[in-house]
Amino acid sequence: MTHLVNGLDDVVTEALDALVRSSGGALGRLDGYPDIKVVLRTDWQRDRVAVVSGGGAGHEPAHAGFVGRGLLTAAVSGEIFASPGVDAVLAAILAVTGDAGCLVVVKNYTGDRLNFGLAVERARGRGLDVRMVVVSDDVALPGSTQPRGLAGTLLVHKVAGALAERGAGLDEVAAAAEKVAAGVRSLGVSLSAVAIPGRGSEDRVADGTVELGMGIHGEPGARTVELDGSADLVRQMSATLAEQLPDGPVALLVNDLGGLSGLETAVVLHDVLDGPLGARTRLLVGPAALMTSLSARGMSLTALPLDDQLEQALQDEVAAHTAWPGARVPGEVVTTPLPDLGTETWEASSSPRVREVLDAVCAAVEGHQDALDALDAQVGDGDTGSTFAGGARRVRAELDALPLADTAALLGALSALLTGAMGGSSGVLGSVFFAAARTSADAGATLGQALADGTDAVRRTGGAEPGDRTLLDALVPATDLLRDGGSLAAAADAAEAGAEETAGMTTARAGRSAYVPSEHLRVQDPGAAAVAIMLRAAADA
Repeated sequence: MTHLVNGLDDVVTEALDALVRSSGGALGRLDGYPDIKVVLRTDWQRDRVAVVSGGGAGHEPAHAGFVGRGLLTAAVSGEIFASPGVDAVLAAILAVTGDAGCLVVVKNYTGDRLNFGLAVERARGRGLDVRMVVVSDDVALPGSTQPRGLAGTLLVHKVAGALAERGAGLDEVAAAAEKVAAGVRSLGVSLSAVAIPGRGSEDRVADGTVELGMGIHGEPGARTVELDGSADLVRQMSATLAEQLPDGPVALLVNDLGGLSGLETAVVLHDVLDGPLGARTRLLVGPAALMTSLSARGMSLTALPLDDQLEQALQDEVAAHTAWPGARVPGEVVTTPLPDLGTETWEASSSPRVREVLDAVCAAVEGHQDALDALDAQVGDGDTGSTFAGGARRVRAELDALPLADTAALLGALSALLTGAMGGSSGVLGSVFFAAARTSADAGATLGQALADGTDAVRRTGGAEPGDRTLLDALVPATDLLRDGGSLAAAADAAEAGAEETAGMTTARAGRSAYVPSEHLRVQDPGAAAVAIMLRAAADA
């Protein structure tokens, strides 16, 4: 896997400097590169309890992204997935600790415990009041004597940072942090292994499976399970977490490990909130990329039992530049009544021949869905077949309710159906086509003339012309023939010839292909191909 980095020796320091420079002056760093990589608050006065954490890089925005008012006072970074050294941790503690003392938050990994632990002892030897809390929230490995520290660490940061910002003493801050660490539980899954810059990745997660309990450094999980959609996976994860939690309300953190799309994490959240764990969720954090594993395609769920103290601390304000997304109270879906869109209505009427033709056209489009998607994938985002098939399925579902015996009304009904059933430009252009054809038919035009007028409307609305490598290269010659009294078979022949010609057009002046390099334009335009498929099906019906 290729990574967008410069030299591997500088990737962490460059990333930290970028964070500091983008903070608007709120963050600075210790002058200790490359061995000492510490980001800290520039407004810190040492008048309150300092909260320090850190670990290996590769978990961005953790840990440095959480330095700021109400969260961490300083964060110590190692190299990718490597604990920072003792001197780096000690430098951070010394830089921010005053008479109020310091709390050091550590994820339960051997390297972190050793390096942070020794630094804490050395700081104590210098007379500083320093406490350490270790977070071990992972529940993936039943019976583990050393559970790993995962995204639950962020909730420890938040609670400790909130109390410290209020001016609480070290005893109170440490006790609250220990309470969170003792109660929080996390479980992660991933659809891919972790790809580390300069090292590549181990391709051990097969397509259609998910690794349950993969660690944030790419460590193997507890087991690999078949992936049958988000809902089933989330159900398993929620059940595992619930077994580890006492009854009562929880804070839920939905964490993207770095490689999932926002759409996917939103679906995960939907499924969690729809289940038993969601019913107990009083505060929600995320979904967001918070404690990542570089770009692993995975996510984790974290749950923390709540009491009044923790609930308030999680909602305390933090500095705006931090990566903390806030803790919100989830609710139900709120709907607002639709305004009157002037939706067209019609009365059903029967025409066996028209029904037969429409059914054949729709069936042909559905049958070519995958082929059209594959064609579109070469010049676009691969959804032409899915879009047209969505419209076809809607029309087929409504066949018995359509005004099949009334040409003008039928054209209007098709326009109305496609508006909601087809997305993107194809749906709009299809609706424009039938709306204009309906207007023409209402005025007394023949069906052929009405369809040609619909094509003209598509030209005006979409701004394309024949030769621009769009669906018009098939639609214009076909509807011109129909307007002049030609047969459906002749129109289908013309559409197929027009679609075929688009494969030789290496310059596109409209539509999605206009954004695609010419070397990729040696296939039929998918929209033109769809038009040809529909007309051939109509002719053969």
